Amino acid sequence: MLRQRIITGLVLAGLFLAAVAFLPLQAIAIAFAVVATAGAWEWSQLAGFRRPVARLLYAAVLPAFMLLLWQGCELGGAAPLESIQPWLGVACLFWSIAMLLVESYPRGTWAWQSRIVRALMGWLILASTWLSVIYLLTFDHGALLLVLLVVGVAAADIGAYFSGRRWGRHKLAPSVSPGKTWEGLWGGLAAVMVITLIIWQSLPLAYTHLEVQSLLLMGLFLAGASILGDLTVSMVKRYSGVKDSGAMLPGHGGLLDRIDSICGAAPVFALGLILMGY
Repeated sequence: MLRQRIITGLVLAGLFLAAVAFLPLQAIAIAFAVVATAGAWEWSQLAGFRRPVARLLYAAVLPAFMLLLWQGCELGGAAPLESIQPWLGVACLFWSIAMLLVESYPRGTWAWQSRIVRALMGWLILASTWLSVIYLLTFDHGALLLVLLVVGVAAADIGAYFSGRRWGRHKLAPSVSPGKTWEGLWGGLAAVMVITLIIWQSLPLAYTHLEVQSLLLMGLFLAGASILGDLTVSMVKRYSGVKDSGAMLPGHGGLLDRIDSICGAAPVFALGLILMGY
């Protein structure tokens, strides 16, 4: 199983880097839209849809929504800030609410247990992730920023895993994910802080206006949001009675199981760059 996980992980990393390095923006938007739509297929089960036709219809709504975002936010052109920032604000507000939902599980399931609410959650999570990722690519050095987002999420995950295994004693969210601990959370945050400092030291002169305090603060929010994304999807999976969101990725389970942390972190990262004046 470990060998299969490593092989799948390397293939995914290679495809991601190749897409970011060689594809034009429109092609990347289509490729990532396909990934998001596959995620919507998996979420349809978590939302309570069982029949294949209903699941297909649910997944088919997402690309239509993303097309509207592409056109309405002018992502293929100038991508004006005033059209993007409200969507990022809504996404970050959702993740703030999701933190309360995770903390109150299972008592708070009344707020989101209906099929309609869970369906809306999935569309919002996946569409805002796609929007954030494509918007990042419109920045100067956008491809590098996207890679840094993934590196930050990976650092949080790896730091949380190893510190949790070594020192983990106090459960973070036992009703949602019994394996996660507060010690793991602090380890994940510390790993991202170290990565952030390394990046700050490597910034070219053109970006010296970015203060290290602001970068560290954004690193903290990014790490916290990535862990929250994982916990939120885990919460919905636990309520739905499934261990994995699907079986698309050999050795890893479902696609959502791999991108849930990025779903939480991407809007926070994009909005953070805007607020920092990047």
